[in-house]
Amino acid sequence: MRGTGSQRVVAQAEAGRATGDPPAAVFETCAFADCSDMAGPDWPHRMAKRLIQEPADVAITAALAEIGELAGADRAWMFEYDSALLRFRNTHEWSRQGIRSFVEDLQNTPVTMIAWLQQFLVSGKAVMINRVVDLPRPARQLQVEMLRQGDQSVLSVPVFHGGQLRACIGFDATTAARRWPQEDIRALFRCAELIALARYGAHRNEQAFADKARAFAPLIHLRRQGQIIGVEPHAILGVRSARDYAKVWLKDGSTVLDLRPLALWTGLLPPGSFLRVHRTAIINLQHVSGLDRRDGNSWKIALGQLAEAWPVSRPYRQELRQRLGI
Repeated sequence: MRGTGSQRVVAQAEAGRATGDPPAAVFETCAFADCSDMAGPDWPHRMAKRLIQEPADVAITAALAEIGELAGADRAWMFEYDSALLRFRNTHEWSRQGIRSFVEDLQNTPVTMIAWLQQFLVSGKAVMINRVVDLPRPARQLQVEMLRQGDQSVLSVPVFHGGQLRACIGFDATTAARRWPQEDIRALFRCAELIALARYGAHRNEQAFADKARAFAPLIHLRRQGQIIGVEPHAILGVRSARDYAKVWLKDGSTVLDLRPLALWTGLLPPGSFLRVHRTAIINLQHVSGLDRRDGNSWKIALGQLAEAWPVSRPYRQELRQRLGI
């Protein structure tokens, strides 16, 4: 983790403002080494258990939800950078019941919006904005966006891997201004380290990572009980109706019960890669691994490594043949 030994910076509020709650400092920054070394919350342990038991994307969202609740936050989130640190996009978010989500609003966004915040993150420092409304003038563009989202206080912790800033995780407080203790910041630094290993550790070849991250593919955000995970379309094997909801199968072997019905998914998925093959199912043609037509009345299509083949109903067979070139 970068930034060890950095000096803690406190920006004082305008003269005469009372101390306590809300805190006297408008914002504070600290490196990992500057945070209290007291035994803090067990968030890293909870994060590690999730990352061991579940695919990384699912685990990150679930862990952020669990940690956000324990921290008393109203939102817990993650955003990622491109390789040049010129653009960012929201990828994961949990929001407390009744708190609006904004994860889909900031996709492929220039970092000029967060330039004030960025100067601290790239040096390995966490930034705790205790009072968004009082941020200094250089943070004006960021302040406008945070106020639009109803934020009163925000904690941001950088995620580094291979000596490079890759992402940021953090908390929002929307119902009241607050200040998170140093033990919480230290624990969130540890969580950031675990996320970096799980999400970016497989990129042994740094140039391969740079090529992959140079341009963002559009994300599709999956929703489940206040949690949101952003996935690229190619990571989706298929979607099937689950009464009023939809069940999404992902390439990593996980499934997500999404709160939107299948009818909405027909307009959400890119038509160049996805095709409806049944009134209850949409498939990703890029993941078709086999088509069983031995029973002329009952076609079955295999997707990736899924054990169970999906049915193809008669009205959709002709287009399927054309799209597969058979």
